[in-house]
Amino acid sequence: MHPLLTRNAYVVVDCRFDLKDTEAGFAAYLDAHIPGAVYAHLDDDLSSLVTDTSGRHPLPGAEAFAAFLARIGWAPGTSMVAYDGADGSIATRLWWLMKYFGQDCCVLLDGGFKAWCEAGLELESGPAEPVESSAEHLVGDHRLVRTTAEVVDDLAGREILLVDARSAERFAGEIEPIDTVAGHVPGAVNYPFTLNLEPDGTFKPVAEIRTGLQAIGGQTQVHMCGSGVSACANLFAAELAGMEPPKLYVGSWSEWIRDPSRPIA
Repeated sequence: MHPLLTRNAYVVVDCRFDLKDTEAGFAAYLDAHIPGAVYAHLDDDLSSLVTDTSGRHPLPGAEAFAAFLARIGWAPGTSMVAYDGADGSIATRLWWLMKYFGQDCCVLLDGGFKAWCEAGLELESGPAEPVESSAEHLVGDHRLVRTTAEVVDDLAGREILLVDARSAERFAGEIEPIDTVAGHVPGAVNYPFTLNLEPDGTFKPVAEIRTGLQAIGGQTQVHMCGSGVSACANLFAAELAGMEPPKLYVGSWSEWIRDPSRPIA
């Protein structure tokens, strides 16, 4: 039996999500998922409500995230395994949130659901029925994040290197399938999170990841993307490579463009 199928050994969380069809991930989960896995919805569970000034995926509040963890049956001392369709771009958001709220217990299923299926492992359908636990008191570690105001100040003082995890085409402003404005923050550099991955969606060897991330340069890296989600995949890769953990610009591009007075490249 695969270790993930050993009941109570882990809380397994399915994070599959489609930014263009926000209910497609849950539908796919109901159709087939790793046995015992619970579902985390990016908009509802791993984010808070969007405001007039926020990006598309603000961080969930501590109480709301604690309530989510209680609903899925997680408790301190329990390991968590997160997965998405393949590339980790959504699952690493959950991994990062656990660290942000002081719970360093989440790992990633390399290659995600795609790898699980290709290995011919067991599946089940329908919703899981976890045993709810008590909600914990969580506190976010704000040292791990940068606000838009802080990014503006840091860029002006050249105190950070802003690293954008979106595709090269989106960074250059050649296409913009999601946000209302195309382009990037002036002074940012582009490092698509997919550079950390093999063609099948699994992570490259650690040495290759480290070489790529170190080549970006910058003593203090702050990573961003469209809405602070796929940037977490670069943060995960940095930790995997044993590097100093970068900070996350949570609001990212979708928050930057809320104010038309902010410059765009």
